[in-house]
Amino acid sequence: MAPRQKRLLLAVDGSERALLTVQYAGEEDAFKEMKIVLFHVFNSIPEAYYDLEREPKSVKVVRHVRNWEAEQKKIIRKHMDDAMKMLLDAGHAESAVDVRIQNRKKGVARDIIIEAQKGYDAVLIRRRGATTLKNITMGSVTNKLLEKLTFIPVLIAGRKPVNKKVLVAVDGSPCATRAVRFVADMLGPLDDYQLRLVYVVRGGGAPDVAALEADGITDTGPIFEALINMLTAAGFDPQNISTKTITGVMSRAGAIVNAAEKGDWGTIVMGRRGLSRVRDFFMGHVSNKVVHVGHMHTVWVVT
Repeated sequence: MAPRQKRLLLAVDGSERALLTVQYAGEEDAFKEMKIVLFHVFNSIPEAYYDLEREPKSVKVVRHVRNWEAEQKKIIRKHMDDAMKMLLDAGHAESAVDVRIQNRKKGVARDIIIEAQKGYDAVLIRRRGATTLKNITMGSVTNKLLEKLTFIPVLIAGRKPVNKKVLVAVDGSPCATRAVRFVADMLGPLDDYQLRLVYVVRGGGAPDVAALEADGITDTGPIFEALINMLTAAGFDPQNISTKTITGVMSRAGAIVNAAEKGDWGTIVMGRRGLSRVRDFFMGHVSNKVVHVGHMHTVWVVT
C-alpha cells in the first residue's frame, strides 16, 4: 500500500504578505511531495443584512453592498489563482494543489481551526496579514491560531529566504523529541539540508554542570545521541548534523534566535512546550518568545 500523501493547510488572506507565504511554500523542498490546500475564509456580508431589501429606503444601499461583495469575490479568486500559479511555477503538480474559498461561518481563525482538523499534517501561516499596523509583530488571527492549534504543527513563515539550514531547539522534553521527529518525517529523504540541535541552559554565568542539573539532567550527550539516531534512521547524513550546548544565558529564547542569526539558520524548529510544568499556558514561554523575537526566521512550532 502506498504511503498516505502528507497534507499542508496554507491559510491565505488575500494580502501581499500571503503571497510571500505561498512563495515560501513553493521554495521549501519539504513541501514538494505534499498536497497543499490554499484556504481562504471570505468575509461575506451577513444574510440578515439583505433583509433590508424589504425596506424601500434601503434598496440602493443593499444593491451597493451586493456589488461590493461580488467585486471582492472576484479579487480573492484572482488572488487565489495567482497563488496557485506560483506553486505550479515552483514545480508543484496541479493535482497536488487545491484552492478552497469558504464563506466565514464562525470567524476567520475558528474556521481555519475547524478545517485544520480534517486530516492535515501541518498548518502554514504568516505572522501578519492584511493589517496596515506596521508596529504589530503578530496579527490577531495568527495569535488565535497559535493559541488554539494545539493538535497540529504550526509553521510560521518568516522573511529570510529558504536556505536549507534548520536549527532545532531541544531540551530533553517529549515535545522537543516530537519536534525532531517532525523534522525527520518532513526532511529525512532530503540529503542537502543541514541541521543543528541546540540545547540552551539559562543561568547568569552558572557553571555548565550546575546549570544542566537545574534542568534535571547531568549531560546533554545522551539527549543529542538519541535525537541524532532518530534523524539518521530517517535518512539524514550524520555529517550534516551538528550539536551545540549554550549555557550561562539570561534568555533561552534570545540565545536560540541569536544562534540562528549568527549561523544563518533560516528555519527554527521547537516544541510547543518544554520542560516547564506550568500547564495553564497555551504555549511555552520560550516557544512563544522565539516566535515573536525571531520575526525574520521561519519558525516551526510542533505539538
